[in-house]
Amino acid sequence: MAQKQFGELIAAMVTPFREDGAVDFELARKLALQLVEKGCDGVVVSGTTGESPTLTREEKLRLIAEVREALPETVMVWAGTGSYNTRDSVEMTHLAETTGADGVLAVTPYYNKPSQEGLYRHFKAVAESTSLPIMLYNVPGRTGVNLSPETVARLSELSNIVALKEASGNLDQVSHLLRLKPEFLVYSGDDSLTLPMLSIGAQGVVSVACHLVGREMKQMIRAYKEGDVAKAREIHVRLWPLFKVLFIASNPVPVKAALRCVGFPAGPLRPPLCDPSEKELQEIKKVLTELGLPDER
Repeated sequence: MAQKQFGELIAAMVTPFREDGAVDFELARKLALQLVEKGCDGVVVSGTTGESPTLTREEKLRLIAEVREALPETVMVWAGTGSYNTRDSVEMTHLAETTGADGVLAVTPYYNKPSQEGLYRHFKAVAESTSLPIMLYNVPGRTGVNLSPETVARLSELSNIVALKEASGNLDQVSHLLRLKPEFLVYSGDDSLTLPMLSIGAQGVVSVACHLVGREMKQMIRAYKEGDVAKAREIHVRLWPLFKVLFIASNPVPVKAALRCVGFPAGPLRPPLCDPSEKELQEIKKVLTELGLPDER
């Protein structure tokens, strides 16, 4: 698949729930459309921002189908299919493909801390189960294991492993990977590191903040790539407080609260996640107000 089809700004989409805790599929379709209207080139459904550990397999598959049906064919729908169980990840990947996903976001197995060889074998099994393009997802702060640049480079030899969402916060690690594999697609997994990662060769970002400032995120990426570094930096600095406050508590707790504040009721969180504290909520509202975003108090 050509690079331009993946795009630069990919939304890590929240999963809307009704007040009774059921998935609100109609609202999921509406949210996906809004994200695209705000400049997103693709969306990830049933990822960790979408509370995937609390979704059933049936809910995940219906989300993929509903969002794929709602969006133009030019917009990529990525399905989060990873888990700590290789067999389950393989089965979910196969089902996501048959349900209509355009690509797979596969997180490193969490909790059980496999070796680099174990990680290689895990992702190789997932890759061999599908014809879809695969974006690896490295987020050691939440999984307890780091996917090394050498292992990513080795995995990139598999034809459908095409990209990496890198959320280690380690720019040296990204530089090392791009030295090993200059053409490999790397996406920032942290909104606040999008601009720094662009500067060392990243393609774009898999974003949480785009739920609120998608157009501005797109403008920042475009400005940098078109050589207007000053404008890109200006946007980055202005949005930086939002990037940080959206991780004042475990993702997606803050972004769901922020969406409610700007008039998009994405519903409650599924346990064990819960609403932010009053202090955290006031911090979120303060940043939204400073950015001139609607505040539904």
